[in-house]
Amino acid sequence: MLLVGLGAVSTTFIAGVIAIRKGLAKPIGSLTQMGHIRLGKRTEGRSPMINEVVPLAGLDDLVFGGWDIFSEDCYSAAKTAGVLEPGLLEQVRPELEKIRPWPAVFDQHYVKRLDGPNVKKGKTKRDLAEQVMADIQKFKKDNDLDRLVMIWAGSTEIYMTESEVHQSMASFERGLEANDPAIPPSMVYAYAAIREGIPYANAAPNLSADIPALVELASHTKSPIAGKDMKTGQTLIKTIIAPGLKARLLGVTGWYSTNILGNRDGEVLDDPESFKTKEETKKSALDYIFQPHLYPDLYKDLCHVVRINYYPPRGDNKEGWDNIDLVGWLGYPMQLKINFLCRDSILAAPIVLDVALFLDLAKRAGMSGIQEWLSFYFKAPVHAPNLYPEHDLFIQLMKLKNTLRYFKGEDLITHLGREYYD
Repeated sequence: MLLVGLGAVSTTFIAGVIAIRKGLAKPIGSLTQMGHIRLGKRTEGRSPMINEVVPLAGLDDLVFGGWDIFSEDCYSAAKTAGVLEPGLLEQVRPELEKIRPWPAVFDQHYVKRLDGPNVKKGKTKRDLAEQVMADIQKFKKDNDLDRLVMIWAGSTEIYMTESEVHQSMASFERGLEANDPAIPPSMVYAYAAIREGIPYANAAPNLSADIPALVELASHTKSPIAGKDMKTGQTLIKTIIAPGLKARLLGVTGWYSTNILGNRDGEVLDDPESFKTKEETKKSALDYIFQPHLYPDLYKDLCHVVRINYYPPRGDNKEGWDNIDLVGWLGYPMQLKINFLCRDSILAAPIVLDVALFLDLAKRAGMSGIQEWLSFYFKAPVHAPNLYPEHDLFIQLMKLKNTLRYFKGEDLITHLGREYYD
């Protein structure tokens, strides 16, 4: 299990897996560990656990490694992050102290509010990619591993759009040699992973593996890819609430969202260029769920505002406020207000676990390229260029579970239900 960035999310994930192995906690929030799946008709009563239906890797099989711009071990990094209680951390301290980050590919141009000493040096970005591939190969050999998965859990890079260098593998590899500024560190990692045939997921909102060149490479190396931007706090709530409002055909004239958080993510997003990247993924979900081009009377004039404020006293305990202005029967106005006091890394950690295990499953099942069935976990699901992304959480979950049924040769479930009454 390769993690780019051993900060709050990664250390909370690693410490959590170790604690669960030791019987100190439950894997709450993890579909792979606690979820059930219905098979066949409702009358058959078959609802086994997901990890009993498909051959997922077990938690005891996971070995952790990764890169970070700070050299402290995972125990020290977890203490610095301040997410987990000291009592729990002490019980997993020996395992965490053994995990030390390798020097990272980093350039402050792409993440302006961070800097650190544990950084790789190379003449070209191709050289840096080859160093990452060497790290991967050594980690696999030293730990006698059969398979690997990489998750980008690093900070949000500045906003970028596709350019010429991203359009083909030939142009991308020339760009690596030429140190093209349109290739940020996350793409260097994605390239290294995909070149090695390793599944790759982007947990952040920045442009990474979701470019034509790397999708092309993934088809050649048979690497599954997924992303982007894990759906944890406010956007999770939006993709739960918005489909319900649309299902009842209630109009929405305004949706004002604001967040405060004080972790490293909040500090990075205090930079306008990094915030622009996050804003794009946080705002896109409502557009696709409400489909204003189909329902102009209900949603065409929606005013959607997103704000994120860096507030150090709050630490990893993110708070999100939403004010939703609704329109009901005969045009009468109503309001819905939501205050979600959540823990960012606590919500993210089980997603990292599920995505890693499902990507490993996809690789073994011969599924390569974009894994849209994992859109359930992401704010801005990677998708084929000729499709619109599906953001409705409940449709996403149906897609995920039907994919698992497909793996097992079970009937796909449409919920039509006529067979019970014919």
